[in-house]
Amino acid sequence: MKRLDLDDLPPRIAQLLAGLAAGEELLLVQGGVVAGRIIGAQAPAAKAEPEPASEERAAEIFENFRSAMEDEF
Repeated sequence: MKRLDLDDLPPRIAQLLAGLAAGEELLLVQGGVVAGRIIGAQAPAAKAEPEPASEERAAEIFENFRSAMEDEF
């Protein structure tokens, strides 16, 4: 899949692309011929905050880290 960073585009074009509604189409035309079609997607849902690690899980992570450090040195 090809990727285009909106920051690399002129502001007017970036605003047009970023403003596409979900399902809205944008035709790319060159010389009167359709060169491409872009369909707006839904914005990704906001990610939920990760749950804080329980003390038991934190202790397990620390123990694994300590064990790895002892094995290395």
